[in-house]
Amino acid sequence: MPAPTPPPAELHGRILDWFDAHRRVLPWREEPSPWRVMVSEFMLQQTPVARVLPVFDAWLERWPAPADLAASPSGEAVRAWGRLGYPRRALRLHAAAVAIVERHEGRVPATYDELLELPGVGDYTAAAIASFAHGRRAVVLDTNVRRVFARVVEGVQFPAPGVVRAERDVAASLLPDDDPTAARWAAATMELGALVCTARSPRCEACPVAGLCRWRALGYPEHDGPPRRGQAWHGTDRQCRGRLLAVVRDAHEPVAPELMAAAWTDAPQRERCLDSLLDDGLLDVTPDGRFSLPA
Repeated sequence: MPAPTPPPAELHGRILDWFDAHRRVLPWREEPSPWRVMVSEFMLQQTPVARVLPVFDAWLERWPAPADLAASPSGEAVRAWGRLGYPRRALRLHAAAVAIVERHEGRVPATYDELLELPGVGDYTAAAIASFAHGRRAVVLDTNVRRVFARVVEGVQFPAPGVVRAERDVAASLLPDDDPTAARWAAATMELGALVCTARSPRCEACPVAGLCRWRALGYPEHDGPPRRGQAWHGTDRQCRGRLLAVVRDAHEPVAPELMAAAWTDAPQRERCLDSLLDDGLLDVTPDGRFSLPA
């Protein structure tokens, strides 16, 4: 006999009570201005909280409002991004700041539709900013939330590789009716996935809804979908791009090609990655052939 679907009201009560007792103290949560939330959401994409915290603090000290960032060269945003990885996020955040100044008088918009029109803002980020910064009712589906719902409601170990309609319907059906509770629910389910219902070592003994979890009731069935692959790093183009960009980022003047060659000795891969960095707008080349951050 299949495990019953957990009652939404009971899930709400248990998870929200747990969140009130166990929520982490995070700077964008304690002072949730729309700009601070927006910066945190860009930085937290595929990056752990511990790595984001020092960069976030330095970023907000330098650029406390969208207009401050928009007035700086995009290359300075790339430099300040440091070693967070996926540096195109810095360019997108800079472009979003420019759009906020040009279209919204320097204020981060509050509605999902307006947020979705900003450069670099997709479905998740628009919903997260609307919810966490403006207290709006929105379906916020990050990796952690999706994993919690997959296990507790669907009874499977992991969700599909990409968000599917059925999954979104489940999330919408669980969303509390009023805005403030829905916003807390979004934060609470994300926190539960980050701290307890983790991908590799879920701490079911600490879970407030362990007794309602369908995956647990079914005996923790193994994932039977497409293989989940870890991200390779050593020797990849990602590593090469990161190392080349770091050379330019850490310099205070354009970098000669010889220094780039010393940073990565595989010439074909180096040239391919330099071309991709130039195509992405993360590097510029001077008339004499040296490399710099974009102006």
